Amino acid sequence: MRFWCCLCFIDDEEDNNQREGTMKEVYLPNVDDFEGYIVNDDDGDHEEEEASGTPAIGTARFSLSLNGQRQGDETLLLFEDMITAMRYGGNRDDALWSPSFRCSRHSEVEPSASASTAVEHCDHHDSHHKRAKVYSSFHESTSCSSVERDYNINQGSSISSNGIFYHNFILNNGSDGRPLDGNGEKDEEDEDGLRAEDFEIRMDLTDDLLHMVFSFLDHHNLCHAAMVCRQWRAASAHEDFWRCLNFENRNISLEQFGNMCQRYPNATEVNLSGTPNIHLLVMKAVSSLRNIKALTLGKGQLGNAFFNALAECSMLRSLDVNDAILGNGVQEIPINHEGLYDLKVTKCRVMHVSIRCPQLKNLSLKRSNMEQAVLNCPLLHLLDISACHKLTDAAIRSAVTSCPQLESLDMSNCSCVSDETLHEIASTCANLHILNCSYCPNISLESVRLPMLTVLKLDNCEGITSASMAAISHSSMVEELELNNCHMLTSVSLCLPRLRKIRLVHCRKFADLNLQCFMLSSITVSNCAALHCINCSSNSLQKLVLQKQENLTMLTLQCQSLLEVDLTDCTSLTNSICKVFSDGGGCPMLKSLVLDNCESLTAMQFSSTSLVSLSLVGCRAVSTLDLVCPCLEKICLDGCDHLERASFCPAALRSLNLGICPKLNTLRIDAPYMVSLELKGCGVLSEASINCPLLSSLDASFCSQLKDDCLSASTGSFSQIESLILMSCPSIGSDGLYSLRWLPNLTTLDLSYTFLTNLQPVFESCLHLKVLKLQACKYLADSSLEPLYKEGALRELQDLDLSYGTLCKSALEELLAYCTHLTHMSLNGCINMHDLSWGSTGGRLFESLSVHNGSSMFSFENINEPIEQANRLLQNLNCVGCPNIRKVLIPPAACCFHLSSLNLSLSANLKEVDLACFNLSFLNLSNCCSLEVLKLGCPRLTSLFLQSCNVEEVVVETAISQCSMLETLDIRFCPKICSISVGRLRAVCPSLKRIYSSMSPV
Repeated sequence: MRFWCCLCFIDDEEDNNQREGTMKEVYLPNVDDFEGYIVNDDDGDHEEEEASGTPAIGTARFSLSLNGQRQGDETLLLFEDMITAMRYGGNRDDALWSPSFRCSRHSEVEPSASASTAVEHCDHHDSHHKRAKVYSSFHESTSCSSVERDYNINQGSSISSNGIFYHNFILNNGSDGRPLDGNGEKDEEDEDGLRAEDFEIRMDLTDDLLHMVFSFLDHHNLCHAAMVCRQWRAASAHEDFWRCLNFENRNISLEQFGNMCQRYPNATEVNLSGTPNIHLLVMKAVSSLRNIKALTLGKGQLGNAFFNALAECSMLRSLDVNDAILGNGVQEIPINHEGLYDLKVTKCRVMHVSIRCPQLKNLSLKRSNMEQAVLNCPLLHLLDISACHKLTDAAIRSAVTSCPQLESLDMSNCSCVSDETLHEIASTCANLHILNCSYCPNISLESVRLPMLTVLKLDNCEGITSASMAAISHSSMVEELELNNCHMLTSVSLCLPRLRKIRLVHCRKFADLNLQCFMLSSITVSNCAALHCINCSSNSLQKLVLQKQENLTMLTLQCQSLLEVDLTDCTSLTNSICKVFSDGGGCPMLKSLVLDNCESLTAMQFSSTSLVSLSLVGCRAVSTLDLVCPCLEKICLDGCDHLERASFCPAALRSLNLGICPKLNTLRIDAPYMVSLELKGCGVLSEASINCPLLSSLDASFCSQLKDDCLSASTGSFSQIESLILMSCPSIGSDGLYSLRWLPNLTTLDLSYTFLTNLQPVFESCLHLKVLKLQACKYLADSSLEPLYKEGALRELQDLDLSYGTLCKSALEELLAYCTHLTHMSLNGCINMHDLSWGSTGGRLFESLSVHNGSSMFSFENINEPIEQANRLLQNLNCVGCPNIRKVLIPPAACCFHLSSLNLSLSANLKEVDLACFNLSFLNLSNCCSLEVLKLGCPRLTSLFLQSCNVEEVVVETAISQCSMLETLDIRFCPKICSISVGRLRAVCPSLKRIYSSMSPV
């Protein structure tokens, strides 16, 4: 059963009357071969349809008219139902829908009366205006589409696996442009009067545009494109796309290939490698394709008939035969052609081959097992006979000397080649420039002169020794030389004016390299274990890499353009290497030097005006470093554990990290651009002279020997410093702190873990200090901080860290009471920190706040109202691990309007927390195992941590009910909160997004 619903949409250019025209729907349920139409209800529709002779659809036709009142919701509902049916594969309400949509553009003079005339008018309109048309259709699953009838794939092969073989079958069209079915006859119209082509998806682009788009597709994709529509099918079959017929490794029959040759007689390239019956196919190609220029064959047997027929292909210019049996493998194979330029007979089984090609330029017989090769190619330029193991020395000599114009010769892996053959080649081939004799063990070059060579490759030649270098020296035109794996070679001494590249890899006995080549630009020396001396002179060498030369002890360079040197893992280099890279050492342009893991270096002294980067990573024996490098911007000293004295005077360093040099005791720095210096861990540093006028950050942590005189002498040299870290510097006293008055920009000072008893020098010298850290300063007197809250010292101070200190309870309370300008306060581990009862009427802290600040009482009922003025600026308060805190009470009257983070974790004796802080967003009460009372009036609290707290579930529910913005709640390992209470917590606080629970039962 079939249901067709075709819509005709009116052009936007029609008048309002046409837009408001009603639509007719023909619908007949449960009737076979039924098709329904919805068209414009113009006047005279029925008469025009009858006059046009449109056949009846099915056996009965019923008309359901939609009058002009059924617009609006009903029309929209009908259209949505049809779209839904298409979207869900035609299934809606257990009925099968197969809609087909067609865009129809009507003229202003004569409206269309039927679907077929609409299509014809649409075609004419689009071709006139050069616009694309899109016809979409949805066919029933049991019907056979026109595409399936047009693409008749024989022998069970598919387009995806062997598509290009059957391209000749996709154009089986009749004379009237209609397709042929599988039996070779034209498609008949459907009994409803509509042809299958009316329902296919088409996009009518111009032929020129399609041709341009298809030019980017390969044959496989062209075959898929041909299945779209007739226009694409015809466009994809254009001969421009089928000049190259590639059937490599495809199962194509002789008949199929013949059809392709008949359809595309102008093909210029054919690839039949790996096809069955290759001899028959290539004979068909030779006889049918007269314009063929390139032919690729392989993986089969080619008889004499093919080689005899080659002369018939007068346009042939390239022939490639790979992995094939020529003839019967024993007889002589003639290859004669007057116009052939390129010939490749590689990896083929043949005993004798005779080649007569007067125009041949390139010939490759690589890896073929022939014993004799007769060449008559007077214009041959390139010859490759590599790995032809059966060719004798005489055969090679005869073949090569018959080509006087030869420019490139590859004889690698021809073990029979001798010096005599090379001598005769040198005298015959005057134009020879490239010679590859790798893996030829019988050549030594001692009596051979090859002055015309530019490229010489002698890899793995066992006969090459130091005596061979004299012969190579006569090759004054050589630009590239390869001597890899020449195990008998002990030394190389060359003076070649044009040499640009040399390679010496895995030469086991190679010990001495002497190169006087002023155009040398590349040296590759690797894994030459015996190499101990290098002497090189070049005006073009810019980069030198000599990694892992463990025995290299002497290096002499005269390289005016050398920029980079890498001597990593050259463990035998001595301190004399410093002279090579200093001014006057032969490398005036050197910018980068890498001496990583050169463990024999002990004292480094460089004086270079060009050096920019120096790496001494892993040089553990270096104890003295003296650099006079005004352009030095980067230095790496990781692993220099024994460095004792370092001098950087002058240097262009912007940052320096010497914290990895624990034995450093003397330091001199003159760096006008340095902004950051880290001396963390230089525990024995006792003498330092630092002249860095732009220095803004100095970290001298754990410099236990740093004394007041050294600090006083250095502060005058870096007046721009902003951050000074003197943590664990016990030798620093009052005199050194008074010298900080020369640092007007100092804002951060860290004096943690020092033995200071008085902070008066800090209050007098550091007037603009914003951050002061005094962790574990256990010798500070209780009155040492009184200038902060009694005399108004350090008015700009914002962050104060007194963690793990021993200040008394009263000092801490007064500090919290009067220092209202502090924004961050850390009192972690303070054993004298007691209850924060800021809300008790008689409490000292609350009274002081009320008197000192003059603040009025704040009503919690008005907490959501904007606060005009906050008296306290405290934002972050940390009291982690304070064992004597038992109660925390911060009411609105405490004026902590800016407090956003409060950390009371690890306060084991804390029992009661009552907070009313409008801006508090983070509260950590983890591991407060004694907590019993929790009251929160914090409407902006977002994170609450109660991990390992012995608090009741009801208390938590009541507390979070007042936190309307709470998102994260951590109740892991809370023994009194069961897993089933998570739901109740979410109900109490709907804003919760994350609850961390151990899900343990009560």
